[in-house]
Amino acid sequence: MEFEVQMYRLHCYFDPLFCEQTLAWQGFQGFGVTLVQQIVMPAFTRILCLAIFICHSLTTTAQPDSAHWYLAKDGARIYYEVKGEGYPVFLVHGFIVNSSTWKRSPLYADLLKAGYRVVIMDLRGNGQSDKPHDPEAYAHDAQAKDIMGIASELGIRKYDVIGYSRGSIIAARLLVLDRRVRKAVLGGMSSDFTDPEWPRRIMFYHALMGDSVPALKAMVQNVQRAGLDQLALAYQQKEQPSTSVAELAKLKRPVLVICGAQDEDRGDKLAALIPGAVFKETPGDHNHAASTQQFADEAISFLKK
Repeated sequence: MEFEVQMYRLHCYFDPLFCEQTLAWQGFQGFGVTLVQQIVMPAFTRILCLAIFICHSLTTTAQPDSAHWYLAKDGARIYYEVKGEGYPVFLVHGFIVNSSTWKRSPLYADLLKAGYRVVIMDLRGNGQSDKPHDPEAYAHDAQAKDIMGIASELGIRKYDVIGYSRGSIIAARLLVLDRRVRKAVLGGMSSDFTDPEWPRRIMFYHALMGDSVPALKAMVQNVQRAGLDQLALAYQQKEQPSTSVAELAKLKRPVLVICGAQDEDRGDKLAALIPGAVFKETPGDHNHAASTQQFADEAISFLKK
């Protein structure tokens, strides 16, 4: 069994995240690589580690270019994935989630089937990306500029973008800031983010900073149960960008605004502010509309026109 142990230790050396994940599965979460190498593991665990190592290595070898890190100008590392060939489409996730949520939606698979090159990323402060504990790290359109930097790193001259919920707020900034955006789909968002002093944004910030906000107590508890970086999330709300009504009125590119029929964030109000924007409804509320087949069908149909 010494071979299995050495292979596991070797993989821990090169991939500490893998080691931590393996420990979590075995009930040793948080022990760290050095301590792991000092533990006398039972034979079953060593065999399991070898099996996971082999499968993980084969998967990495099969898709060596799918996962990437973008280094932002301020030193933040942004995790992103690229899959497929063809015209590029960027998917921008919402709040308290990460890029993996797109993979559980019909939209991700359908875009690949339709021949698009799909780019997903963990916005700074989320997922595998860095989570600076400095509000300035999220100011001045930092998250939108990260996406623009990824596009430049990939040599992309034109792309489409699909955002959902808070991801639509970032996508709207891309419409303003990046001429390379050809079309945009803004999902699950009304016009409230045009207000720099949006009360809901401010309320979320205070709740995540630990202030008493009874209406958001459950949200904060969910963040804590999930082990998310609460301070990074708070700073994202503090420095969340707004796009003014005047900026939206100047947009000349095709935009689809799409929301669930039971979503309280009424997308028709946002569509009315963007010249030529199309508004569509799909089944579902705010938390489920993006995962419906109808959402995927409407978005892809719009991109193809």
